[in-house]
Amino acid sequence: MKRTLIALAAVLMAAGCTADPEAETGTGGCEPAFTGALSGWADAGFSGALAIGDDCRAAFGLADGTAPNTDDTVFAIGSISKAFTAAAVLDLADEGRFALDDRAGDLLPGLEGPAAEATVEQLLLHTGGIEGAWGEDHRPLERDDAVAMLSAMRSAFAPGTEFLYSNAGYSLLALIVDEATGDYRAYLAEEILRVGGARIGGFWDGEPAAPGPRAVGTVDGAPAVQHGGFAGPHWALAGNGDLAMTAAELGAWTRDLFTGEVISPKATDLLLDTAFDNGDGSVELPGWVSVGPDLFGAPVITASGGGGDTGHNAVAAWLPETGTSVAVVSNSEAVVAGELVEAIAPALVSGEPIPAPEAAATVDPAELEAREGVYTLDTGGAFHVAATADGLEVAADGADAVAAMFASSEYTVEDVAAHEADVLALLDGETATGREEREAIEGDLGAIGGVELAGTAVEDGELRTYVQISAAEEDVLGWYALGEHGDVGAVSLGVEPPAFTLVPAGEGEYRPAGSAGAVLVSFEDDSLRVAGPAGTIEARR
Repeated sequence: MKRTLIALAAVLMAAGCTADPEAETGTGGCEPAFTGALSGWADAGFSGALAIGDDCRAAFGLADGTAPNTDDTVFAIGSISKAFTAAAVLDLADEGRFALDDRAGDLLPGLEGPAAEATVEQLLLHTGGIEGAWGEDHRPLERDDAVAMLSAMRSAFAPGTEFLYSNAGYSLLALIVDEATGDYRAYLAEEILRVGGARIGGFWDGEPAAPGPRAVGTVDGAPAVQHGGFAGPHWALAGNGDLAMTAAELGAWTRDLFTGEVISPKATDLLLDTAFDNGDGSVELPGWVSVGPDLFGAPVITASGGGGDTGHNAVAAWLPETGTSVAVVSNSEAVVAGELVEAIAPALVSGEPIPAPEAAATVDPAELEAREGVYTLDTGGAFHVAATADGLEVAADGADAVAAMFASSEYTVEDVAAHEADVLALLDGETATGREEREAIEGDLGAIGGVELAGTAVEDGELRTYVQISAAEEDVLGWYALGEHGDVGAVSLGVEPPAFTLVPAGEGEYRPAGSAGAVLVSFEDDSLRVAGPAGTIEARR
């Protein structure tokens, strides 16, 4: 997140937005050199759209496999939806419907437990401390069931004392908006989803829907199956990740929000004054994160979302000193929105031309096909290798195989070991959260007979520990991503082993796409050798 914040600030300050005519197809209002350089990143796999300031617009790649992305293409914005929920809450507080120090339990009938004790302000800042099971994105969740799930949540710490990111907390805010107005969705559409008095965007699933052609995302290398047809009820995503719009609409709304056009100037001031200092140079705001000038010379306020089953990623930011907004959205996994601005930021900071992405080496398709097969380690794991149009796809089956492929600039070996230990402790039922999780699994699969570690990978920017669960009715592979307090941040059961795309790196050598070469995979006859931070191992076909 921190690198993305800095990168966004650089882009905002140096993108060179102008009022020039269109430089090329799919772009308009940007410096030709800027969009020309971005075209190279499109060739490397970026697919999406950008809106910088009032004039600079650019779109690259395909929306659905055939039609191109344009300024009118709609994307799911994921967790940036929280910024809209926060605006609705601040708008209602400004009208006197409730106060930020009101208890959630006083505003939502039927709410009990620690969630009822959290104040509106604490929910806005993720400092309410509530943790526990919450609904899955595209599974029906009725309003009453949502209130019951919230009531069953535990307290991770004294409210207001620490930070714990909470999707459930923002769904609780959506329920409070719903209770205060009579219809959460209608209120957002009529009062918050507006730019210059005109309606913008809408909901990805259900009504009122975001109008316009929709981008199809990418999930685990395949087209996403969530295109907006989920019938609901939608309370699992309500308030925390349910909105969709174009990049241009997101950028314009960001500008209008911080200039007092979406909510009143008084409510906007309240947004900026309601804060929790994270102690690392960043400050939590309702729906946003603010980073001061000490890091890169100018303050920036940003929000990001994505990584879910829509296969979209999005970043929005506001640069207060210049009054400039930015929105970047993407629908491919090769280069996602945050990675794009991170990659080009150093050049923008220095004033140098935007660098071209690293060119991939070419390789004979026959050579790729010759690498296919199952390569087995002496320790029991295996690599399943298949040829693709651009390289090799490798599924790492077993903890030893996954560990060999692990490389990250974000996480250490100690981080991985700690995460794996916490996941195993969770599934052993050592905590209340773990006992809840075991109960949920056994409700679907029968009694758990055993849990075996299957390795940890970094996917969508988070550690995911894979486990093989042996149960009475079925054995399944799944992964868990945990929060810093040991809560379940995300989970998926019935998945395939973690897969890595390998691109050519030299004669008989390959590296995972998107890596800086920390892991190198080489082939010779019937052997596969992986050299990386975990050491060097060899598997035989």
